[in-house]
This record gives sequence, structure tokens and C-alpha cells, in this order.
Amino acid sequence: MRSHEYYGQDNGITVEEQKSEIAKIKSLLSKASKNGKGNSGYPEFIISNKKDVNFLIVFECKPDVKKHESLGRNKAMEFAVDGVLHYAKHLAKHYTVVAIAVSGATKSSLKISNFLYPAGAAEPKDLVNESGSVVKELIPFEDYYRLSSFDPDVAKKRHADLLSFSRELHELIWTKAKVSEEDKPLLVSGTLIALMNSAFGKTFTALPADDLQESWLGAIKKELDKSNIPQGKKDTMIQPYSTIAVHPNLAKPDTRLAKEYPDGVFKEIISRINDNVWPYINIYHDFDVVGQFYGEFLKYTAGDKKALGIVLTPRHIAELFSLLTNVGPKDVVLDICAGTCGFLISAMQHMLKQAVTDAERMDIKQNRLIGIENNPKMFALAASNMILRGDGKANLHQSSCFDDDIIAAVKKSKPTIGMLNPPYAQSKSDAELHELYFVKQMLDCLKRGGTGIAIVPMSCAISPSPAREELMKHHTLEAVMSMPGELFYPVGTVTCIMVWTSAIPHKQSGKKTWFGYWKDDGFIKTKNKGRIDQYEKWPAVRDRWVEMFRNREIHAGESVMQHVTHSDEWCAEAYMETDYSMLAQSDFETVVRNYAMFKLLGAPPNVGSDDVEDSADD
Repeated sequence: MRSHEYYGQDNGITVEEQKSEIAKIKSLLSKASKNGKGNSGYPEFIISNKKDVNFLIVFECKPDVKKHESLGRNKAMEFAVDGVLHYAKHLAKHYTVVAIAVSGATKSSLKISNFLYPAGAAEPKDLVNESGSVVKELIPFEDYYRLSSFDPDVAKKRHADLLSFSRELHELIWTKAKVSEEDKPLLVSGTLIALMNSAFGKTFTALPADDLQESWLGAIKKELDKSNIPQGKKDTMIQPYSTIAVHPNLAKPDTRLAKEYPDGVFKEIISRINDNVWPYINIYHDFDVVGQFYGEFLKYTAGDKKALGIVLTPRHIAELFSLLTNVGPKDVVLDICAGTCGFLISAMQHMLKQAVTDAERMDIKQNRLIGIENNPKMFALAASNMILRGDGKANLHQSSCFDDDIIAAVKKSKPTIGMLNPPYAQSKSDAELHELYFVKQMLDCLKRGGTGIAIVPMSCAISPSPAREELMKHHTLEAVMSMPGELFYPVGTVTCIMVWTSAIPHKQSGKKTWFGYWKDDGFIKTKNKGRIDQYEKWPAVRDRWVEMFRNREIHAGESVMQHVTHSDEWCAEAYMETDYSMLAQSDFETVVRNYAMFKLLGAPPNVGSDDVEDSADD
């Protein structure tokens, strides 16, 4: 343990031997004696850390390797594995625990078993490395933390905890700080960047409330200076954060707030973000933290949830885009409406997984991710999201995606893949900002034969528009997939995914278009968490969808190939044969009953808009 610096100075790690001063641990182990008599019991070592107070490492040791593990793992007093799992089970009611069993009295005879007990889990699992191999040695604390972080159960728990925390943080910012809806995510992202500055991270708790905002902005500026961003972009980014830095309610607390938060509400906000979010930034790189926070804050925004046409893409759809386009380390990926950079971050992760050398990884981060975002505050979020990962920010542009100079600069990079969730037109008067014109602009930026993928309202696929003819005149419509009706819940936008090949006219390609009916992604609506993959159906659904698309498979009730023109409907529902083998007697009875009630009352009882559409299709 000493050779791996568990006892290093100022490393934030605490090693306690056969005891603990932490109240929660004391409580959980108060009846954990190995003899089963209900007394307190402690493992050989308990290791905690300041970076993540919900993570523990525990050891149980035996001098004889014959006492390493029993057949049934049910002899906690006699065997190392049995004992450490006994303690870990008690602690896992609250903590994610790495349980380490060690036996043997010499270096040559030493036997080590590492287990992971995710918080709330019923059973432990072997700790494995990134390639899936079981870890059989003692490794540094940071490696244990990293490997446990990538476990699916731990990640799921963290995701749930983060969303729960974001709700708490929203309430604090709204009720105590009175920060506007659009500035809340900037407050969060700015704080995360400021915490990257080690000096600020170590000293903010000691700063007086009067000086905290100025120091916060100064820390952000210092981190931007390190990020090799052109001065013009830095100025654009700093401006939205500057408004936070002079917000009156974040300064020295008034008499009423001083009783509750004597150091000021801003310090309370920073402390909570530091404790609950910052520990994960450097480890869980594919987690769109700022985007997740922004999406969560949008749920609470008063009034129209589609203000400014901003509809953030669900994380699993960003992942799907990378798989459908089969993005690789040699691609150049473009998003002309970058938002919080969810698509670019997803693409970057897929590219980095396939990269072999450090030079390749650096090339991906510096040269192969391009984003354009017009909204200054959203641009600041996008850039901060990339900065938190140490990549990609130099190729972000704050501008309209229809700006000729920006487009000329983008085309020089010869993008091969375009990903897009355009702002959704707010009214018929937005004809020039029709979603398909954004799709055309994206495709026009790609090199010939490139792949463009976009998620747009279903109206783009079925309603007449001059944009449809312009698109097909220059590009090939490869595929359209009808997506779940409540994909963007709570925003009621029904969408489809379009896949195009750039710079090859549709008529010239002579191809049929593949249509998929992807209405069930396995996610369900929940009261507090929105749409979630509660039953873990998504991985299987995702893999089937990707295989169907790549091979252009045709299945009754799921997919179809069809020659289409600009005047045809671009959706599976228009051409797909019904798979009658999937229809039950109850389906027929439901439709007939609903139709009868519709004729009688003028509207079907207890049937939502999606049900009406499905009934009509049947």
C-alpha cells in the first residue's frame, strides 16, 4: 500500500485500520461482527477519499493462503474473501465498495482477489479492467476508482444521483440565488471550469463572500488562457460568465440569507458542485455533464419548453448517431448546431476507442471535431463542455451556420460526417429557417460521398416543402427512421432520423430508400427521472437497429425499401406491410371499441394522440 502511495501526503486518501471515525460507516458496521451476534465489526483496513465521499476500499487479510476463500463464501470469520464480502455487503447499502481479500505471508505466496460491490447492489462482482480481464493484484487507488467508475451498475447509480442532485441544485439556485433560467447552466459550467484551476479549488472555501465572484471569473479566464483558444473566441466565451460574476444575489448575503448561508449562497453552490459533480469529470469522459445539467434545468423552465427552438438530444440518440455513421478515427465530424456538443462528444469517444497511437488521439481532439453554435450562451456551454475534457474547443465557432465566411473555413477541413439536431421552426412564418434547410447546409459542407445524419420533426418527412426538392436535387436520401413519439419528453415533438449521402443527387444514385419503424427504444416515462432505460432494454434494441440499418434488412412491421421522390412521404408508415402475426385478438378489439366510442362521442376515451395515430394505422 505504501509503494502505491496510499499513505502519501495531501493526496486526499484516508487509511483507517480496524476502525473508522466516519459516522455513516460506524452506523453501517454497528451490527456487522463476523460472528453474527449483532455486535459491531470492522475490516482490516477502510480507505476513503475526499474526492468522492461515496466510494470506499476495504481489506480483509489472512496469513494462510489456504484460508483465502471458502467454497460457499459463507465463513466470514475464517476466510479472507468471505470476510471482506461480509463487510462490503453492509457498507454497500450506502457506498460503492471495492472489496480486497489478501492471503499469504510472503511476496511469492501472496494471493489477492478484488471485488466490486456497487451501491445498492444485491451481489458483488469480480473487478475487471478495461479489456474485461479480472484484476488479481493490488493497484493504486486512482486505478481502483477508475475501474469501478466504468462498471455499468456504478455508472447507472451515478447517473441517477447526478440527476437527483441537479434537481436539488436547481432549487437552491432558483429559491436562494434568484438566477435566471438561461443563466443557471452557465453558473454550473463556469463553476466546473473554475474548479479546474487548482488554486481556486483549494482556496475558494476560505475566500470572503465579497471576493468570491471576482476570483471565480478570474479562475475561468486562467483556464481559458491555458486552452489555446483564439482571443476572439475567449472574449465571446467570457461575456456570458461575466454577467454571473456581477450578479447581486451571489455576492455578500443579505441579513435573511446570512443566517442560513453565512458565507453566501454562491459559496454553497460551488461547494455542492465540487462535492457532487467535480469528482467525476476527469474519469467519466463520455458523460455529457453540462448537457445533462442543462437538460435537467430545461425541465423546470417556466412557460414554453421549446423557447428559442432548443431541443436537446437524448444521450442515447447521440450514441446511436455515432454507430449509424460508423464514425472512425480518420473521419472529420461536423455539427452546425452544436448545442452543448453532445454529438461531438459522443463521436469523439467512438473515435478515441479506435485510435491506436497518442498521435492519432491528439489528431482527433485537435483537428477532427468541428462545431458551430449561434447562441452566445449555448456556445459558452459547448466550449466549456469540451474544455472539461481537454479537447476540441479550438474548432468551435460562435456564429450562424449560414455565415459564408464560417462555412468556407469549415469546408477547408473536408468534413466526412455531419450530425445535426437543428432548431425546430416555431411557426409557418419561419419558412427560411425550415429544419431541412439546416440539413441541406450541413450536407453542403461535407465532402462528396460523406454521410449526414439529422433528427428532425416528422413533419419534415411528410409535409410538402421546397427544401425537400432542393435536398434531393443535390444529395441522396439513404434512410429515414420513425422514432418513439415521446423521445423528447416532456417536449411533445414527434421525430424521425434522416441519413443522407452528400453531393450525389438522389436521382443519379438510383437508390431505394430504407425506412425503419423504430418506435420502441425500451425507455419508459418515470415521475421524477423523465424517460429512462429502467429495464436495460436499450443495448439490445440499439444493436438490432444498427444491424438492420447497416445491412438494409427488411422485416414485416419494422422496415421496408422504397423508391421515393421529393413529393412522396418519407416514413416507414406509408409503405410498410403490417406484420399480422404480431397482432392479437385484443388489438383488434381495442381498435373496434375505440372506433365505436369515437363515432358515439366524437373522441376515443382514455386514448392519447399516439394511440389515435396507431389505431388509424391499424
